[in-house]
Amino acid sequence: MDLKANHSAPILTDPTPVNKPRLGLHDSLPPYSSSGVFSQALLRKKPGLLDDFCSTNLLDSMKASSPRNIIKNNGSDLSNEVAYRNWMVKYPSALISIEQIAANAMGKRIALFLDYDGTLAPIVDNPDHAFMSNAMRAAVRNVSKYIPTAIISGRSRAKVHKFVGLKELYYASSHGMDILGPVQSLTDQTAEVTEGNLYQPATEFLPIINEVFVSLVEIMKNIEGATVEDNKFCVSVHYRNVDEKDWETVAQYVKDTLEKYPRLRLTHGRMVLEVRPVLKWDKGKAVEFVLESLGFSNCDDVLPIYVGDDRTDEDAFKYLREGGRGYGILVTPAPKESSAYYSLRDPSEVMEFINLLAMHKKSVL
Repeated sequence: MDLKANHSAPILTDPTPVNKPRLGLHDSLPPYSSSGVFSQALLRKKPGLLDDFCSTNLLDSMKASSPRNIIKNNGSDLSNEVAYRNWMVKYPSALISIEQIAANAMGKRIALFLDYDGTLAPIVDNPDHAFMSNAMRAAVRNVSKYIPTAIISGRSRAKVHKFVGLKELYYASSHGMDILGPVQSLTDQTAEVTEGNLYQPATEFLPIINEVFVSLVEIMKNIEGATVEDNKFCVSVHYRNVDEKDWETVAQYVKDTLEKYPRLRLTHGRMVLEVRPVLKWDKGKAVEFVLESLGFSNCDDVLPIYVGDDRTDEDAFKYLREGGRGYGILVTPAPKESSAYYSLRDPSEVMEFINLLAMHKKSVL
C-alpha cells in the first residue's frame, strides 16, 4: 500500500477471517478449544501464581513502579542528572537522534504507535483526569496526516477515544485486545472518516472480567484512595492515592480475588495492578496486527516507531527490536533497562518529537 501525503486513513482490514488463526494465535489458545475442552496450557502452574511476579516480590514491584519514587529518587540534582546522561549513552534521546532516525526512514513508509498515559498525557493522581493538552492533540492530528498513527493503551477503547478525540487514528485499547481503525466513506462526494473493522481476540473472557471488576470494586471500598477501573478486557486497580502502608493489603486483595479465576493473570504498570486474560496477546501482538492490516508486514520499506513509558510497552519494544523491524522509544525521567532504542523524558518531549517527525515526512513528500 503506497501511502501518500494526506493518506486519508487507509482502511484497517482484517487480514484473515475472524474464525481463522492469525499472527501466531492458534485454535488451542482461546479459553476453550474447538472441542469444548478447557485448554490446560492456559492455566497457571498452580492457583495464585502471578505471571509477572514469579521471581520478585509483588510489593517491591509496586514500590518500584511509583512515579513519586521516581521523582523523589531521580530528581533534577546534579548526581541524578549525571546518571541519566550516562544512561542516555545506551538509550540516546530521540530528539537528538532525529536526523539519524530520519535518515534510516528515507524511502520507507513510517507507522507510528503511541501509548497514552505517561506518553501523550502526564501521569496524574486521578486516572479519569489524565487529559492530553490541545497542543498534543494538534500534534497527533497533524502527524496522522502523513503517517498512519495508532494509540495503544491499557485503557478501554471508549475512554481513550474520549481522551484523544480523533477519528482518523487507529485504536488498540485494553492492551491491544480491542482494536478499531478508521475507514473512509463517501458522502456527497466528500471523504468522511468513520470508525469500523473491530477486532477483539478476548471476547470470551468478558463475563469473568466483569465478575472480577464487580468483586474488586466491592472489596476495595475498604482501602482509602484505591480505585478500580473497568477497561473492558482488563481491570485496573490504581493505588497511586493509597497510603503506602496499605499497598500490601491492596495486593493481597487482588491476589485473593484471582485465586478463583485461573484464566486470568496479574500484571503491573506505573502505580497500577492489572487483571488480564491468560492469552498470548499483548501490545506487541497489537502492533503486529495493525501492521499486517495495513499491508506492512514483512516489508523492507516500512519503519514502525513505538513510543511508550510503561512495562506493558516493553512487549512492543521487543517485537520491534526482533529482526530490526523498527524503533522503540522509552519515555522516562529516570534510568531503567528497556528493549527500546531511544528515549524521551516526558510528554513535552514526545510532542516535540511527533512534530519533528511530521515535519520530516512532509518535507520528503
